[in-house]
Amino acid sequence: MVLQLCGFSASNYYNKIKLQLLEKAVPFEEVLAWTGRGDAHVLSASPLGKVPFLITPQGPLCESIACAEYIEAAYAENPLLPAEPYAAAKARELILFLELHLELVARELYAEAFFGAKVSDGAKERCRKLLLKGVAGFGQLARFSPYVAGDAFTLADCAAVVHLPLVSSASRIIYGEDLLASLPVRDYLKRVGERATVQKVNADRKTSTEAMMAWSKAKAP
Repeated sequence: MVLQLCGFSASNYYNKIKLQLLEKAVPFEEVLAWTGRGDAHVLSASPLGKVPFLITPQGPLCESIACAEYIEAAYAENPLLPAEPYAAAKARELILFLELHLELVARELYAEAFFGAKVSDGAKERCRKLLLKGVAGFGQLARFSPYVAGDAFTLADCAAVVHLPLVSSASRIIYGEDLLASLPVRDYLKRVGERATVQKVNADRKTSTEAMMAWSKAKAP
């Protein structure tokens, strides 16, 4: 069977896996699945109803980190992790740091930044302090030479490409300043944006986001 990637193209974690599959030239099928839904077929593969998840020849697999590791192990061609153990660990380190200390923190701001809800002033201030600390740490680890882990495009870039724009946009909307401005993120995103795979992911993300916003407006009272 062909590998199935389940979720939707407005999700940054979905796009992380999608970009990995495209970069590795792994044949796959996209299957629309919404987050937070109680659909039995979703919950049987992803117990918390989260996306993305994979349907593999061996069975379902959830959590993006596990999905990425499975793809690297099951599809050896066009590897996105270095063969040398320390270099591979450094790429994984960047992913975990980016997702735990930047994206996960900034996610608390998304409700107000992108969806018209309200985030308390206390939460905003707490997130700002954590983001500034996280950005400084990420700046110590990321190399941007020209890719985040060094001279080769890796899994760390699959994460950076989809997460950094959200962190940047959310901070700019909420605080009136891009908290990533001290890092060469803008030039990096422009550079990797020239890749056909990244262009494909970004175009699909835009289409999916527009469709979601239209659906949300139609449902509004």
